[in-house]
Amino acid sequence: MAGRAGPRPTFRAAPVRVQVPATSANLGPGFDSFGLALQLYDFVGAQVADAGLHVDVAGEGADEVPRDKRHLVVQAMHATFDLLGGRPRGLEVTCANRIPHGRGLGSSSAAIVAGILAARELVLGGNERLPDDAMLRLAATIEGHPDNVAACLRGGFTIAWSHDDEFGRVSEAVRLDVHSDVVPVAFVPENKASTAKVRKLLPASVPHHDAAANAGRAGLLVHALTKRPDLLLAATADALHQQYRSPAMPRSAALVERLRAAGIPAVISGAGPTVLAFASKRAKNADDVAGLTTGWFRPLMLSVDPAGAQVVTPAQ
Repeated sequence: MAGRAGPRPTFRAAPVRVQVPATSANLGPGFDSFGLALQLYDFVGAQVADAGLHVDVAGEGADEVPRDKRHLVVQAMHATFDLLGGRPRGLEVTCANRIPHGRGLGSSSAAIVAGILAARELVLGGNERLPDDAMLRLAATIEGHPDNVAACLRGGFTIAWSHDDEFGRVSEAVRLDVHSDVVPVAFVPENKASTAKVRKLLPASVPHHDAAANAGRAGLLVHALTKRPDLLLAATADALHQQYRSPAMPRSAALVERLRAAGIPAVISGAGPTVLAFASKRAKNADDVAGLTTGWFRPLMLSVDPAGAQVVTPAQ
């Protein structure tokens, strides 16, 4: 999405604060399509300034991310302002991060969505000039794929896809409610993974029978997450990408196998190396699932975020 939409914007003087959830993509067979929003949040505050750029970061990634225009939140804000007609003279941005970086929990998508939402809120009439569908398309363009950003924006369980039209590449998504019995448990390791490097491990083609198997399991996963959680073990089986990425994260792959052998649905979260398992409220086994690991992983018992990205301090 390039170019400008309408006249130069008028900016709000009041600060805004947005909340964006962590996400888990793929969920096994739904490669580059499925996403799940989780109740683990980053918070971003933004305010128009007279001049310059000031970026403050606390929490996850604070010692690693840049404090200038290279910061991903700032890049997303600038892209949004450009789309809306122009940037303010100055900008102050504050990030309070709880989503681990480089672990397959959508930290980059959260930063992109936070930047777009904050920038839109700082522009008078921004909601009308950049509606939700356009936000998704812009976020997917910046991120490069729509699965995480769709879940971050919409909340719940999302199915995203992309296609070409006369304006270029367009991403769309639908959102579904997750069954109330589903309890996501994330096992977060100490080490990180690069999405770009891990993606390079994927082959250019896969056997037809593997692709067919994944298509069936992906369809089943939609039903399992929304209606029949008892089918999640079968529904989360994958033959398309996890086996090829396992050499880059052998401990994570071993944990997935261990959990699944114990009858617990488990997958690599996004590009990894976090492992996402599904416990059951009805069986009251979330604590048991969280205990099936070693000190190398940090278990986080989470809930599904139903709402997606939110403005938590409305502009005046």
